[in-house]
Amino acid sequence: MEDTIFLLVRVRIKTSYPSIHDAIAEVQSHTTFTIGSSDKVQVTEAQLIPLKTKK
Repeated sequence: MEDTIFLLVRVRIKTSYPSIHDAIAEVQSHTTFTIGSSDKVQVTEAQLIPLKTKK
């Protein structure tokens, strides 16, 4: 069986940016991740979906 799942990540930050949107953009641009396969689950594709913030 092949399917698509969405995993959410909770991130708590402190920032000196006056706008939270700038902080979000910086965190997104510096984020790396690893999603591993197991014996019964093979990860075939993974991507970060960028949060579109208002400016």
